[in-house]
Amino acid sequence: MNENNHLICDESLHKQISENMDQFQIKKHQGEGNSRAAVAIIVTEAGDDRGVYGSTAGTDAHQAALILTRRTSKMTNHAGQWAFPGGRMDEGETPENTALRELQEEVGLDLGPDRIVGRLDDYTTRSGFVITPVVVWGGRDLDLSRNPAEVRSIHRIPIEEFMREDAPLLESIPESENPVLMMPVGYSWIASPTGAMIYQFREVAILGKDTRVAHFEQPYFAWS
Repeated sequence: MNENNHLICDESLHKQISENMDQFQIKKHQGEGNSRAAVAIIVTEAGDDRGVYGSTAGTDAHQAALILTRRTSKMTNHAGQWAFPGGRMDEGETPENTALRELQEEVGLDLGPDRIVGRLDDYTTRSGFVITPVVVWGGRDLDLSRNPAEVRSIHRIPIEEFMREDAPLLESIPESENPVLMMPVGYSWIASPTGAMIYQFREVAILGKDTRVAHFEQPYFAWS
């Protein structure tokens, strides 16, 4: 952190995240019959996006941030929704292979396997996917280029925005004994499954906790 107590994208944070991830015991999905996918939770600097999403963002361009996208209206699944770069695993791929490939295809980042920090828990969606979140260290000076066929916009959201005291938002629904989890961002929110992954990243990678999220529900619009 700097003198203003902001999370800074530097080697100190890289070490903190790596050590916390090394101590975390992931839970993998058990069973067959689901399509497999992977997403990249990539840590970089906020750059020009700082200050856009809330009062916690501050003024330092080197603040640590996560890269999220808004999916285009052309996508078959979950058009327009917030998402991490990611997609369906090809035959023979590992989740790490898929995450790095999707980073290149969606936001133009060509990073090597040495940037992989670790995995979070598998998350099984209502739409039939098992998603493996892969944490990637991007560092500073990343040049992003969106794929217009898949990505409507790219956002670098400061991690501090996800450290807010009002996060996560939990909402009960009659169809499940578990609440829907959403992560506030600015004056809006990011729904699960992406919201659940953000929350677990916060808890595990930043705070060093052993927090699980696979049981949290998704809003109705993510069920199909």
